Amino acid sequence: MLSVNVRHRPSLDPGFLPASLWNRAYRKLVAESDRAEDLVLTLERQDGSRSEFAARILPHEGEAAALNQTYLERVVKFLLWQRGGYRLTVAGNPALAAYLRSVYAPSGARAFDFHFMGETVYGLEFQVESVPLRDAPGAAETTLSLGRHLDGCRIGFDLGGSDRKCAAVIDGRVVHSEEIPWDPYFQKDPQYHYDGVLDSLRRAAEKMPRVDAIGGSSAGVYVGNEVRVASLFRGVSKEDFDRRVRRMFFDLKKEWGNVPFEVANDGEVTALAGSMSLGDGAVLGISMGTSQAGGYVTPEGTITNWLNELAFAPIDYAPQAHVDEWSRDGGVGAQYFSQQAVGRLVAPAGIDLPADLPLPEKLVAVQELMAKGDPRALEIYNTIGTYFGYAIAHYADFYEIRHLLLLGRVLSGRGGNRIIEVAQEVLADEFPALAERVQVHTPNEADKRHGQAVAAASLPAIPRPA
Repeated sequence: MLSVNVRHRPSLDPGFLPASLWNRAYRKLVAESDRAEDLVLTLERQDGSRSEFAARILPHEGEAAALNQTYLERVVKFLLWQRGGYRLTVAGNPALAAYLRSVYAPSGARAFDFHFMGETVYGLEFQVESVPLRDAPGAAETTLSLGRHLDGCRIGFDLGGSDRKCAAVIDGRVVHSEEIPWDPYFQKDPQYHYDGVLDSLRRAAEKMPRVDAIGGSSAGVYVGNEVRVASLFRGVSKEDFDRRVRRMFFDLKKEWGNVPFEVANDGEVTALAGSMSLGDGAVLGISMGTSQAGGYVTPEGTITNWLNELAFAPIDYAPQAHVDEWSRDGGVGAQYFSQQAVGRLVAPAGIDLPADLPLPEKLVAVQELMAKGDPRALEIYNTIGTYFGYAIAHYADFYEIRHLLLLGRVLSGRGGNRIIEVAQEVLADEFPALAERVQVHTPNEADKRHGQAVAAASLPAIPRPA
């Protein structure tokens, strides 16, 4: 029933089935049906905020039922990792609600998402509820007015997997900035992480007359400054995580006399830095590094309380799509826009590298080949660029995008330029209106050095006397 015409097939992955094209073909079938049905998906988060996604589906019967299931399961998966939520309400079709309940269940195909979104992120059991269409809960979005505060003496920090960056900022001017190597991933004692961050803060504080506020960014999920999930602490036991890591930033705040202290996901802060630099909103930030990171600034210039963890949002609907080793799901972004993607494509490209060579070193090897004009390396970047062109169109179905901010080690050098060129060629051919509407940006050297730290430092507001 569903015919998908892929005009740009990645040479190293010809079976790639872009989510953007599959969904477009599905919506075309729906538009042609005189019996299409309305359906509304609502995701609720712990603070009571809700995100709504309205869809029209085929009549849920016969062969169309399987198409409806595929469409909605993949949309729900995207929404969960884009917006987050512990309760999914399906309004308009009890049969599809029952199907999604069986998939997002302790023993279902998406058991990982069931546990992660429920227990891990929100501390509640994940639920799927069915209601009549008229009883859809409705959207109740919350945006955060974090950032853009440049007054006073501030510290901004960014915690990465190989180094921690920290800057001292006085009235928006960077007076100190440094990177200190560290190795947080497999440290079992959380005191290592605490002492490392504290050391960076102290070194920055020495460069200012006082500290009025502290802001930080780090990979992971943070809710109200509380660490819910973060790869930096993967070596820490669950007991120590709950006892000493979860509220680590509250302890650091006390250490600094309870000055305003805010921590946000590094993708959000990256997008905020881009928005501040551009002087505009509707910014989607994408970083292709160890994994894929994402962040979003609304058209109004605010940050949402969404997750924006696009590493686990599906962009390839092929039955044989590459499987993420953590979530055990196929076709998600981390396998297409990261060092993992480069490492996965080395063998199909005919490049012989040791199988046990770490992914960062594989990336360096491919970058060196690209710099020499090796056609095998070129095909790796052409393939990732094709993936990305179609993925941008998919992201645009869920975000309002005026600006796309791209960064990360995979996007550095000649190979990164080629990824962007190919992605723009795909957009111009398959989605011309979108190609005209979205502006692509890469950070300049000043923003690379200081932009993230300044944006992080700008997160907290400094209360003023009445």
